[in-house]
Order: sequence, then C-alpha cells, then structure tokens
Amino acid sequence: MKKTYLILFLIGICIRSSGQDNNDLLMRARALSDRGKLQEAISLLSESAAVTTDARILVALGDARMNSGNYAEAVSAYNRANTLSPASGEYGLARVSAIKGEARNSLAHLELNINSGYRKAEKEIMLDPVFSVIENTADWRNFWKTERYSFTERKVSELEYCIGSGKIDEAMQLLNDLKSQYPGENATLYARALTDCKLQKYGDVMAVITTLIAGDGKNEKYLRLLATAQSASGNWAGATDTYSSLLSSGVTDPLLYLKRAECYRRTGETSKAEADLGKYISLYPENNEALSLAGRLAQSSGENLKALDYFSVNLKLHPNDPQCYIDRANSYFSSRSWDYAVSDYSMSLDIKPDNADVWLNKGISLLNIGKTQDACHDFRRALSLGNKKAASYINTNCIK
Repeated sequence: MKKTYLILFLIGICIRSSGQDNNDLLMRARALSDRGKLQEAISLLSESAAVTTDARILVALGDARMNSGNYAEAVSAYNRANTLSPASGEYGLARVSAIKGEARNSLAHLELNINSGYRKAEKEIMLDPVFSVIENTADWRNFWKTERYSFTERKVSELEYCIGSGKIDEAMQLLNDLKSQYPGENATLYARALTDCKLQKYGDVMAVITTLIAGDGKNEKYLRLLATAQSASGNWAGATDTYSSLLSSGVTDPLLYLKRAECYRRTGETSKAEADLGKYISLYPENNEALSLAGRLAQSSGENLKALDYFSVNLKLHPNDPQCYIDRANSYFSSRSWDYAVSDYSMSLDIKPDNADVWLNKGISLLNIGKTQDACHDFRRALSLGNKKAASYINTNCIK
C-alpha cells in the first residue's frame, strides 16, 4: 500500500513539473513571437510538439506558423491540437480559413469554437483583424443573425468596451440594464466590479471579486481585476498572492512576472522581485518598463552603480522616452552628482516640459552647484505647474 501511495505521489510531481515546464515553454515562445522572432518560436515549439500531450503547445505552434505565412503547417498543428483536446484548434482553423478568404469554412470552424469550452468572447472575435477579409460577405452577416451569445455576455462585452474607451456614462447605463434584469448573476457582479474599478472604488471591487472567486477560483478575468484593484489601493501583498494564483493556474502571460516583481519591490521582498524581473528580462531584454524597474530595484538596495548601468542601457534603447532620462537623473540626484542630474533632467524636459517634479529636482541640483538664479527659475516653473514644495525653496532662496 505504501509503495502504491509513493508511486502516485511521484506521478503527481511529474505531472505538475511537466505542466510548469510547458508554461515556461509557452511564455518563451510568446516572447519570441512578440519580438518578431517567429522562426525561433516555431523551432522552440516544434521540439516539444512531436511528443507533447498539451494541446496548448500545438495551438501556439499553429499561431506562429500562421503568422509566418505557413498556412498548411498551421492547419496541421491545429488539427493535431484537436486530436489531443477536442475543439482546441478550431479558432485557429477559423482564422486561417478567413485569411484565405474561405468564409463558409471559416465560419464552420468558428461555430465549433463558440460551442466548445474554448469559446472566444464575441468582442475578441469582432476585434480580430483576420476576419476583416470575410466580414463583408453574406455568409458572415447571416452567421451573426443567430444569437450566439447570451444577453449578459453581450452586455458585459459592451461594458468592457466602454470602460476601455473611457465612456463611463454608457458603461453605467449598461450596468443598470444588467442590474434591472439579472441582479444576482455573476456577470452582473463582475460588470459592477469592473465599473467600480474605473471609478476607483477599489474596496468595493475587492469585496465583489472575492465573492466571485469563492465560486470560481481560477477565473482569469476575476483574478486580473482583483490584482488591479489590490495594486491600485496599495495592497501589494494581496496583489502578489493574486498574481501568483494566475501564474499557478497556467496563465502564460510573461507580463505577470513584471507586475509581481513590482509588488515584491513594494513589500521589500527584494530577492523575489529580482527573480521575477530576471525571468521577464530574459524574455524581453529590451523592455523599457522592466529595465526601469530593475534600475529602481538596484537603487533601493543601495547599488547605485548597478542602477546607473540599467538606466543607461534603457536610455540607449529608448532615447526619446523622458522617463528614461528621469530615472538616471534621479540616480545621479541621490548620489549627489548634481551636474549629471541637471543634464538628464534638462533632456527629459526638452521632450516633456510640463513635469513639475522634474523642474523642482533640477532646481535643487542647480542650487547645489551654486547656480541660484537658474534654480529659482526652475522652482517658479515647478510651482506654476502645481508642485507646492517649490514654494519653500522660493521663499528660502529666491526672495530677498
């Protein structure tokens, strides 16, 4: 009996390990595709595709092949995905057929997707550019004459669009429609939480989403919204747990590592932040936000030279981003390298002249190298742009 339990335990470990390895593989492939390295992504996925039992790998391979223009091989990958998990490749097959102008075939595959557990949201289908090839056909118009999504699904989809477009009044009307007809539905509660998040009512968001997650703990939309509300309200520890839940549930979005790294930085868990950031930068070595965070993390750990290296690399990669100059200027500022700080603050203001904090810090830097008249000019600019701290510097240094 003990031997049987041991075997089952070891099998469980192997399954979990394989799942994690596949998640890492899919993230690496996604990052390569995002960076335009489709052939490298195809090569990476092809190595596992021959022996995989994970349909996600074959779907990702199909996507990469389709994006590279190899439609026949993409179809082969999607069909193999279907044999591992029925309907998992149908959306990919619908997209390939649409690109080729085969409206009827595309819609047959799309219907199979909509009627499956891999069902895409209506909004995602409508915004998918590949279907523009067939959207003016009679087949496409006739297909959508049949209601394929429920009232609540359509209203939530419209509400998400309105929230994303900043149309809060229209979103509120949609929410009221849902409340009046389906007051206790999960879709209505989610719509309410989504609207509250836009209105910065983060406590209400967390209360509602926590209730929803109790019944559907792996729902990606719920978890993402919860993490957003937790981060926005300063609940960094809670957001860390939520991002961990997303990753452990198999969501293969590398950006989750970057977001969790920021949470770890905020909670002072430097080694964990560095680990997540290292994973993300290994996938996106030229990412602006990641290099900026790596520099700020090094700076907060007292490693100013390391921080300057990150900021300088970021600036070389993104010379037109004012924040890159600000990051390095702040590092110079903290090490009292005033001349260098003035230079970088000035460069950032050439690109974006309405940053009150930069005018203030540039003024302080000028003051420390004896250029009081120039500093006073900057303090006044900072004050005119709304930085009230500048008033004390003006009173002390500029009024005689």
